[in-house]
Amino acid sequence: MQLIDGKAVAAQIKQEIAAEVEQIVAAGGKRPHLAAILVGHDGGSETYVANKVKACEVCGFKSTLIRFEADVTEAELLNKVEELNQDADVDGFIVQLPLPKHISEQKVIEAIDYRKDVDGFHPINVGRLNIGLPCYVSATPNGILELLSRYQIETSGKKCVVLGRSNIVGKPMAALMMRKAQPGDATVTVCHSHSKDLVKECQEADIIIAAIGRPNFVTADMVKEGAVIIDVGTTRVPDATKKSGFRLNGDVKFDEVAPKCSFITPVPGGVGPMTIVSLMKNTLLAGKKAIYD
Repeated sequence: MQLIDGKAVAAQIKQEIAAEVEQIVAAGGKRPHLAAILVGHDGGSETYVANKVKACEVCGFKSTLIRFEADVTEAELLNKVEELNQDADVDGFIVQLPLPKHISEQKVIEAIDYRKDVDGFHPINVGRLNIGLPCYVSATPNGILELLSRYQIETSGKKCVVLGRSNIVGKPMAALMMRKAQPGDATVTVCHSHSKDLVKECQEADIIIAAIGRPNFVTADMVKEGAVIIDVGTTRVPDATKKSGFRLNGDVKFDEVAPKCSFITPVPGGVGPMTIVSLMKNTLLAGKKAIYD
């Protein structure tokens, strides 16, 4: 069993990005600039955004954090989005989700200029992803592809089960694993809460990508010997031994599943760090106008 160390891979990629940014700046080019909008004070969102700002520093990017209180109106938020769309210095920006209930997330996502949509959530980027055109790939699936690639995990012709059908992970992940490329070329099954033979599907899978949001959902009896397990789950579970009062728990019952695997990602330290680094990769592409000029 080999542990997939997302933390180490992410650190390596940040160094690669930083080196490229220094070359760009040395050659008289523009330093890539990522902006983030944060609404309210959700604990998880605060942590994510702080980590994104930190990652920008390591990569040598310029970063701007724009904060709004939770009672900001939808119109005010959309005005700020339009301002960032028009700002030539901002290469890419994100609006941290979830948003308060009175704001339509879809409306906000669609208001973002797709050429600056480094989260890869705009329907144009999602559509381009699905037909295999260059685009900003959403961060978590992109990070998973990078791990499969760097660990040289064979995906061609393999049976891959994706657990979960969210727009952010499940659906794009399925499309990427089906694409004519490496990693890709897999036979993909997407399972969700209404799937009848979910356990049987998992038992036959060479690769399981668990993004169902239910702690310890995947157990040893669902996994065949030698399978590759990618655990996307991050549920906060109360834990008195931790300073924060909680620990992050994956969708996979790690201790009992790990011995059966050829490769497995831990939680934390697996997919999580790769998600932020994927955003950095998209920001670099945006800065270089590599996808949309």
